[in-house]
Parts: sequence; structure tokens; C-alpha cells
Amino acid sequence: MQNTKVVIGSDHGGFEYKEEIKKFLLEKGYKIIDVGTNSKESCDYPVFAKEAVQKIINGEADRGILICGTGIGMSITANKFKGIRAALCGDTFSARATRAHNNSNILCLGERVIGLGLAIDIVNIWLNTEYEGGRHQKRIDMIE
Repeated sequence: MQNTKVVIGSDHGGFEYKEEIKKFLLEKGYKIIDVGTNSKESCDYPVFAKEAVQKIINGEADRGILICGTGIGMSITANKFKGIRAALCGDTFSARATRAHNNSNILCLGERVIGLGLAIDIVNIWLNTEYEGGRHQKRIDMIE
């Protein structure tokens, strides 16, 4: 999956994790598109969610990672767009299941909710789990 292009974005509440996850992904050889924010200065999460979503819709990125304080705002915003299946994950089981069963294309994380080590584990599992298709595709089609 290292040829996967990953768009990553955060607001101020997710900035530190964004920077750490970016380092992890670059070390693993992923191609990264960083849509910001670029500091811990207060900003609006929908701006960065929308920019990341557009990169996926336009085919510039294969998957996305969005981080805010809880991950909730990012997931709500991203899921407003057709073709986006954003999943807020706080555990590794959900990260694996949302890829295998839901073919999620955006992972949302909450910096104020989970530890950095767990966040990186979730990212790693999410990026390396393949969609199972089959019986799950009918449900994806129903969502679309």
C-alpha cells in the first residue's frame, strides 16, 4: 500500500497528531498531501475537511486522514460529500472493520481522545486492510 497517496488534514486540535502521523507515513514510504493546518492557532475544521475530501473526489489522493480534537467534526463534515465514507475510529478493531466491510476512504481521529501510539496503530491497520467486497458491496451501493 506504500504507493497509496494519502491526504492528511487537521484543525488546531489535531495539529500535533497530524505532524506525527505524517512522519510515520513518510517513513513507511507513503506519498502525502498535507492540506493543513500548519499551526496550533485556532481555525475551522470544515475548511480542512473539505479540502481533503476534494483531493479524494478529484483522484489526487486515494485515501484521507482527518484529525481534530474529537474526530467528530471532521467525520460529520467529510460524510456530507457523495462518495466519501469517513469513519471515526478510536480502536484497532473498528479501523480494520471499517476498511474490510465499509470500504472507508477517510479515517478520522480525535487527538484529545486517544493516545498517539494507538492513533498510529489505527492508521497502520486502516491503511493495510483491504476491502472484502462481496456481501458488503450491496450495502455500500445502498449508501451511495
